[in-house]
Amino acid sequence: MPATPEAIAMAQAAAEAAADKLATDIVAIDVSEYLVISDVFLLCTAANDRQVRAVVDAIEERLLREGAKPIRREGEKESRWVLLDYGDVVVHVQVAEERIHYALERLWKDCPSIPLDIDTSR
Repeated sequence: MPATPEAIAMAQAAAEAAADKLATDIVAIDVSEYLVISDVFLLCTAANDRQVRAVVDAIEERLLREGAKPIRREGEKESRWVLLDYGDVVVHVQVAEERIHYALERLWKDCPSIPLDIDTSR
């Protein structure tokens, strides 16, 4: 079963918030066929630890307005890879070095990507 419309909408809102803080390489992956606990992984890259924190804050503020609170947050101390777990959607905000090293897109390459409507021309 593909990702739910609610999970896709939440990923879209998180992607828009990330793009507003100039995150790059924003990708949504439908992991629902392989994981029971999540439908979507949203990945994005930030230039440095300060931008990671700004992107994370923007995503949390946006999703809180939508009525969603993270179940769990990880990686805030170092701010090189912060994970926000919203249940159906898991957001990964990484600095470029971490994104390249861990290559989550490669690990989940068998999963379909979800098209996002975001403005990356800023």
